[in-house]
Amino acid sequence: MTTKERLVLVTGATGQQGGGAARALLSRGVRVRALVRDPQGEPAAALRRLGAEVVGGDLGDRASLEAAARGADAVFSVQPSEGQPQYGVTSEDEARFGKNVADAARAARVRHLVYTSMAGLEPGTGVGHFESKWQIETYVRSLDVPFTILRPGAFFELLTQPQFYAAPGKFTFFYPPEHRIPFIAAEDIGAIAAAVFAAPDAFAGRTLELGGDVLTGVETAAALGRATGQPLAYARFPAEALRQNPLFERIVEAALKLRVDIDVASLRALHPTLKTLATWLEEGGAARIPVTSRSGAQ
Repeated sequence: MTTKERLVLVTGATGQQGGGAARALLSRGVRVRALVRDPQGEPAAALRRLGAEVVGGDLGDRASLEAAARGADAVFSVQPSEGQPQYGVTSEDEARFGKNVADAARAARVRHLVYTSMAGLEPGTGVGHFESKWQIETYVRSLDVPFTILRPGAFFELLTQPQFYAAPGKFTFFYPPEHRIPFIAAEDIGAIAAAVFAAPDAFAGRTLELGGDVLTGVETAAALGRATGQPLAYARFPAEALRQNPLFERIVEAALKLRVDIDVASLRALHPTLKTLATWLEEGGAARIPVTSRSGAQ
């Protein structure tokens, strides 16, 4: 099957990961069917301008998913989670949505299902939106559908949140200073997914841990400081601050126990422009870091 003959259904096509996957596939000449909640919105129109076929659908509606998957050769699956409060979904919703997409892929007899999960995932964390992803992974593995699971680390885009820079001269984050954190640009997840879709036989049945950089908090603060021209020391959110948000406290406790082994060199061979934190900052990320002053500012 040639590139132009392939059709990939992309869920979450107006989000960070789905949008990145749609753009990367289109850049390779692959036909994309973008599943969106609002086909008339500007994000959907932007996908059309790039050449995607846009269809409306609801992750909670199996019939709409099966209609969207009909005739597709592959499916990219990503769901909103309880960890993204702007979407108003529960962990139970996320698990149901992910299983619905997998069922639609099976009904369409696709040649490849790529599901995006999270780095280092394992069962028994006690965090709802970690457990929901494990449920989806387990369900995907149980189906008679060729699959690949992508497990991205934290997004570089997370570093643009103002709460991490509330104290002047400091980058404040969740983990001990020397704890190593895998990071990746959201756009790179989509590009890696496109590369995986291009070689389904090589990646069928595999789980890939994704990261463009694995950094300690101290290294992250130093890179942010160099890029913004404002030296930043690393600080960890105090325990009492975490206790005020039980969800974040559980997330941090669980994340500290996860073991993430990322082969960055192999990922870069698959996707040569895989970004480090330094390159992400150089390519526009630094301007989005909300430090209180810039180099030369008083």
